[in-house]
Amino acid sequence: MSVSIADLQLLLDVAECGSFSQAAARRSWSQPQVSQRVALLEATLGMPLFVRHRRGAIPTPACETFLVAARQAVDAYEHGCSVLQGTPSVPRLTLACLPSLASMVFTPLVAQLVDAPLEIRCVADHSAPIVQQLLSGEVQVGFLLKRPVVTGLQTEVLWRSPIVAVVAATHPLAGQPGPHVLGDIADERIAPYAWGGECEELVQLIRQKRTVARPVHTVQPASVACELVEHHGAISFLPEVAARSALESGRLVRLPMADLPVWHWEVVMAYRASRRPDPARSQVLEAARALAA
Repeated sequence: MSVSIADLQLLLDVAECGSFSQAAARRSWSQPQVSQRVALLEATLGMPLFVRHRRGAIPTPACETFLVAARQAVDAYEHGCSVLQGTPSVPRLTLACLPSLASMVFTPLVAQLVDAPLEIRCVADHSAPIVQQLLSGEVQVGFLLKRPVVTGLQTEVLWRSPIVAVVAATHPLAGQPGPHVLGDIADERIAPYAWGGECEELVQLIRQKRTVARPVHTVQPASVACELVEHHGAISFLPEVAARSALESGRLVRLPMADLPVWHWEVVMAYRASRRPDPARSQVLEAARALAA
């Protein structure tokens, strides 16, 4: 049996995951398939590559030495494929987020990295597919609204932004001293951003205070809520970070509320746990952290 690039990629996956089962999940294989393939590779190379134990697998000293050459071979192969396809010989990363986060995350992040020596692909999907793509390596960095508890993924809260009420700077309420209570605004045109289950709680509170028959429209993405506020006289409730640029420019004004719970909206950044340095991914992670600072 010859050693193929696929064998080397599998070897790197197992070493990185520290587990045959996690490497199998990353590839959508069964755990016995991975075990059998690694056993054949060990037979071909004439030495054990991993010490198996109940919690996973640890590379042997010989394997650690071999991994350096394996990584070089895989990198050279991937670079060669890029050259043949006429693609840039720079690192290529795929970033994924929920559709409702796309304009909030991708626009400033890509703008910050537009001249960086890496190529970025942005995709929008639901949480479950993003998690699977992170585990499989198809996606390098994901942005979610809930922190997944998944072995093999590292997560960190990027934003924990308060939910705030906003009006246009030209709205009559913008010039009134606050704080306000919900009864002051309940009969107004209201269009909150649908940020989660707590939004429905807000809608019910508004309906209890209303004295006129008027609908409450919940909308996504946050850019739609901002446009309804700025151009159509609506009041919206949305994460402060989603309206940051409009608030800083003065186009929108925060409306302080005195009788509502303090709600927050969390954006989580997720990426695959790895002991192998990845400078391109690190650059994306640092850029995202800088935007959130």
